Amino acid sequence: MTDRSLASHVSSRSVLSRFRSELSRNRLRVLLLVIILLSAAAVASASTNGLSTASEEDVPEAPATENHTVVTESGRAGTITAYAPDGEVMYYNNTRTKYFDVDPVEGDPLTVEYAATDTIHSEGPTCSDPPCALNVIERADLETGEVEVIYKRYDYKETAGEWHDSTRLNETHIAIADIVADQVFVVNTETEVVEWLWDAQSDFPVEEGGPYPEDWAHINDVEFIEEGEHEGRIVASLRNQDQVVFLDPGEGLVEDWTLGEEDDYDIQYEQHNPDYIPESQGGPAIVVADSENGRVQEFQREDGEWNRTWQWADDRIQWPRDADRLPNGNTLIADSHGNRVMEVNESGDIVWQVESTLPYEAERLETGPESEGGESAAELGLESRTDDDGGGGDDSVFGFNPLGWAGDLLESILPHRVYNGLLFATPVWMGATEFAAVAIALLTGLTWIGLETRWKLRDVGVRFRLPVYRQGD
Repeated sequence: MTDRSLASHVSSRSVLSRFRSELSRNRLRVLLLVIILLSAAAVASASTNGLSTASEEDVPEAPATENHTVVTESGRAGTITAYAPDGEVMYYNNTRTKYFDVDPVEGDPLTVEYAATDTIHSEGPTCSDPPCALNVIERADLETGEVEVIYKRYDYKETAGEWHDSTRLNETHIAIADIVADQVFVVNTETEVVEWLWDAQSDFPVEEGGPYPEDWAHINDVEFIEEGEHEGRIVASLRNQDQVVFLDPGEGLVEDWTLGEEDDYDIQYEQHNPDYIPESQGGPAIVVADSENGRVQEFQREDGEWNRTWQWADDRIQWPRDADRLPNGNTLIADSHGNRVMEVNESGDIVWQVESTLPYEAERLETGPESEGGESAAELGLESRTDDDGGGGDDSVFGFNPLGWAGDLLESILPHRVYNGLLFATPVWMGATEFAAVAIALLTGLTWIGLETRWKLRDVGVRFRLPVYRQGD
């Protein structure tokens, strides 16, 4: 073979090699583009989810039940909604930024008192360094729509600047869980004089809990005990210490009755809304939303210790923040990131459910505040249920949903609190599957950029050699 024919042969092979290389690259580009488009389609499809409570017209109807139900929301849309027994919305208010605890007024179940917060964004006489907060306790007549401010206070910050709960002691006095100052205080609403106060710093070190002083104790619940061994005492929830405490107005913290320990997440993890069940109803017991563990549970006081006697979870529950034991033995649960309020019967089956964007609390008005009319799990013989007891649904024709599998994997890898943070910060229609689709699209895009960069460098003769290679390479 002559030099000219050899050069021609080499040139032909080089052109063919480049053609094959470009063909392989284009095929890979098409594959990467398809993956990105499919991921985007999955997210776009989820965004058509019509769940919204931003206006009264958007609020979904509830199934029929025997009593009136009130639901508050404290996140994407601050709302308080009352459902009539037939499931239709009879009252709706979204004038405040956030709504938290709500209880029926004694003797008039269609009048409620609730804690709410307004965010102040502009500088003025009540806010020198925005954003600030206006915290209120209000009374609303659900039939007439009339709203009355019972007590209010302006606070200097918005983050961890709210009152999440209040409880009425009598006609003139209420106790308030004050997240701003890490305190529980009792105020005379007629004189506006604080007549009793407990400061969490008097019994708990500031080195524990959340960041001090930004959001240290996060006292998110307070309840007055009207009967039994602890009559006249107050139960409070220190979320960031993972503890429920008993407070005596004369002595302060009641030793040896605290439920939970700092960072012992097997007991509870940043709980919400513990309800005390007295001896007359099968107690002493506490039913509580174990929020960051994604379950509702109950503890019974036995031989000087708290023992778990019941727990409930399914494969959808995510960050529950309220659980009330009803007189019929069922449990009413507000599942914040599960975007629903549901009633669970004694066997653990869901017998009533309504969708909600970010519910904080739910109340059955004719049954009294919180778990007032309910009995303990031990007294009722309730059956525990966890998410392992029920099978998850399958939305794939062939029994395997790749995005669903990737979403489950992502949720299992991320710490529960991080995953809850993502849910809190993103639209209501975002979930594990959508997070997985976004992650896959981002990884695919980054991979594509990396490949294009490498190909460009190779085409101009730049080669990269691994730090470890075989002799002769």
